[in-house]
Amino acid sequence: MTDPITYADAGVDIDKANSLVRAIGQITRQTNRPGVMSEIGGFAGLFSLERHIAGMQHPVLVSSTDGVGTKLKIAFLLDRHDTIGIDLVAMCVNDILVQGARPLFLLDYLAMGRIESDRVEAILTGIAEGCKQARCALIGGETAEMPGFYAPGEYDLAGFVIGIVDNAKIIDGTSIRVGHKLIGIASSGLHSNGFSLVRKICFELLKMKVEDHVPDFGRSLGEELITPTRIYTDLVQGLLKDLPIHGLAHITGGGIVDNIVRIIPQGLRLLIRRGGWEVPPVFTFLQQAGNVPEAEMLRTFNNGIGMVAVVPEAAATEVLERLAALKEKAYLIGEVLDPGEAGGRIVWA
Repeated sequence: MTDPITYADAGVDIDKANSLVRAIGQITRQTNRPGVMSEIGGFAGLFSLERHIAGMQHPVLVSSTDGVGTKLKIAFLLDRHDTIGIDLVAMCVNDILVQGARPLFLLDYLAMGRIESDRVEAILTGIAEGCKQARCALIGGETAEMPGFYAPGEYDLAGFVIGIVDNAKIIDGTSIRVGHKLIGIASSGLHSNGFSLVRKICFELLKMKVEDHVPDFGRSLGEELITPTRIYTDLVQGLLKDLPIHGLAHITGGGIVDNIVRIIPQGLRLLIRRGGWEVPPVFTFLQQAGNVPEAEMLRTFNNGIGMVAVVPEAAATEVLERLAALKEKAYLIGEVLDPGEAGGRIVWA
């Protein structure tokens, strides 16, 4: 007869998980905002909409889910886990901002082979910081211990965000017309897309290490690559208060090429001016080191533009001036054209 076997013997420590919930509760309380009705540790998170629908005729909930992709590998290499949560929040929240929504709350999913309390707390601290930047509450989530499923020291991360917008104020691109201008707002670097190509160039082709100093960056490779994705909540919500923003595009996987086209009415084309904005050194470095064609760069990375606003021609100067007053790097990168001849929806100048 075999000795008694417990769940802990199989790799899942329930006592450690319960202890961790208490620590997580202290972190998530920092993100509380009006509407939060529950503490971490229950079966579900509760959030009241009462204060958030005031003045709305037809409130609409807006949702999005995303992860961080293989940028997680950079966190593993650096053994640094306090910023990757900001990326998670950004990738979720920026996708609902472009609909005109205000973020309300976020849930997270974290899975790893063995719960390491210090690492989990670092990850959750980053998520909480992202939520504070995004003006949303972290009201719940799941931390799953899955022995034998993940390599030692590795984990996966996903987020789920809910926001709200009045139906009349949803931004869906239907008001975009010929002559509208494209205003690009700067990214903080690579954000969270294209890291499979980044890793291939830096670690396979160049045989670099994360601690290698790169003169073009003025810091180490790892410090450049781990830079968190920008969260545009305050900026976008500020513009929407009194400026005619008829379209917004979050520049993620697919780059400028794919993402702006998604919000332009069928049949219209885009003129995008090459060299119309400042490209951060990391993109030039990757293109040259990997001999990456320009077309591939434009459909893989954000190339320095994290968000694009589509505005009427008459409002373009005011929008740019507002952004400049906020010390934002923003550029007039193109405009909307008539259908013209067949042959693609983007015209490069």
